[in-house]
Amino acid sequence: MRLKTLSRKQKLWASAAACVLLIGVIALLAASRPKKPPTPPPSEVEVVKVEQKDVPIYGEWIGTTEGMVNADIRAQVAGYLLKQNYVDGSFVTKGQLLFEIDPRPFQASLEQAKGKLAQAQGQLGQATSQLTQNEAQVGQNQAQVSQNQAQLAQAVANQLKSQLDVDKYRPLRERKAVTQQDLDNAVQANVAALAQVDAAKAGVQTAQAQVRAAVAQVGTAKAAIASAKAAVESASADVETAQLNLGFTKIVSPIDGIAGIAQAQVGNLVGPTTNVLTTVSTVDPIKVYFTASEQEYLDYARLHPTQSERDEAASQLQLELILANGTTYPHTGRFFVADRQVDQATGAIRLAGIFPNPNNTLRPGQYGRVRAETSLREGALLVPQRAVSELQGGYQVAVVGPDNKVSIRTVKVGERVGTNWIIEDGLKPGERVVVEGTQKVRPDMVVNPKPFVASSATPAQ
Repeated sequence: MRLKTLSRKQKLWASAAACVLLIGVIALLAASRPKKPPTPPPSEVEVVKVEQKDVPIYGEWIGTTEGMVNADIRAQVAGYLLKQNYVDGSFVTKGQLLFEIDPRPFQASLEQAKGKLAQAQGQLGQATSQLTQNEAQVGQNQAQVSQNQAQLAQAVANQLKSQLDVDKYRPLRERKAVTQQDLDNAVQANVAALAQVDAAKAGVQTAQAQVRAAVAQVGTAKAAIASAKAAVESASADVETAQLNLGFTKIVSPIDGIAGIAQAQVGNLVGPTTNVLTTVSTVDPIKVYFTASEQEYLDYARLHPTQSERDEAASQLQLELILANGTTYPHTGRFFVADRQVDQATGAIRLAGIFPNPNNTLRPGQYGRVRAETSLREGALLVPQRAVSELQGGYQVAVVGPDNKVSIRTVKVGERVGTNWIIEDGLKPGERVVVEGTQKVRPDMVVNPKPFVASSATPAQ
């Protein structure tokens, strides 16, 4: 009986233990069941409203600086370089001595040319003196001709008188009015007068021959003078050439500007056929060359159809220069010139602007970006560039609606203006677009929009 009783107690304890164990298992299973997670708060994103306003449109081109005037300094005579009289890279003035070439050979050539000139001038003086003498002799001979012609005239007059006497005495002799002696005397006088006439004619002819000879000597003297003058002119030219060559041994700067590093050393043999010695560039103001596409030029010509309108618009352009380190040059430039043609190889036209360079900050050969306002876009819709995502050649923005739900919208973009992008199609003024958090938003997602903090924007490139 006792054993049976104990067995019942054990059964009761076993039943109680089983109940406790069952309750524990149930509690454990209840505790291990996953709880339903709480609803997360909406994601915070930064948004901006689409802004509409008039904005200037800028063009930007790659530019290269170039000196306003670039003078290649070359040796104009051959010789050995003696001195360099400037500091490489320094500012030089017009007429400043840059190099010196050994002048001794050119000094010797000058002295030789001066000697030849003096000799030619002496020969010219002798020829001039001889001409004077010959001209005087011509005058004397011409005077002798005149004298002989006077004697001839007197002899002719005397012969006419004696002929008249003969003609008068002959009829008188026939009438026995005069003696035979008178007639013979008259005939003899006439014969003598004829002889004097012949002698006078011979004297005139001789004097005339002497005049012709003297005139020929004058011609010879003049030819000698002409030859002597030519020799003097040739010698004078040789002297001037020698003086120029001697002057070319001192090489000076033709302009004010920055002188480059010398390309020749002292002792080098230099000459007109050798390389440049250095280059001097005027850099204040300085030119900046840049190229615009043919399409840009045609758009500009369409806005300004006449040449006068284009010139007026170009004169009002304010050019900015963005340097290689990203800083903007402090001085604005102006448009200078456009090339006459479009390059067929590149389809671009070369342009040039001029920038003040008072401190010689800019040097030829620098690269930069030339920027200028080309037009005004009225009523443009603007969003930050970082709000626009590019996907497979298209552009998208995340728009937050009035119910804070996100919609992904495809847009058409236009020009970039600073850190913003002009939206041609796909947005309306006042709509909110996501700027920060675009990677975590999805269509129909509810977000907590916050105003975009402008200081977090990426600066314009």
